[in-house]
Amino acid sequence: MTLYDFNILTLEEKQATVWDKGMFLDNYVTKDVKINCYAIDKFFVEVHYDSKHNVITDVTAFKYGHNLDKYSNLEV
Repeated sequence: MTLYDFNILTLEEKQATVWDKGMFLDNYVTKDVKINCYAIDKFFVEVHYDSKHNVITDVTAFKYGHNLDKYSNLEV
């Protein structure tokens, strides 16, 4: 699956693809934000979770860039 193929899926299809093909890498948790990061083929996927309402609010995919910075233990 390519990044383009993933991005044209519906939210529900993206979720199913992450659960089926994604490899969990890390999570990012603050008081207001909960995000799980997965790898699928040659791109990354973030699953944004609203714990107050117990729903997934967004699924975003990317190949590289500042979206990965939050998973680094390095201070910038």
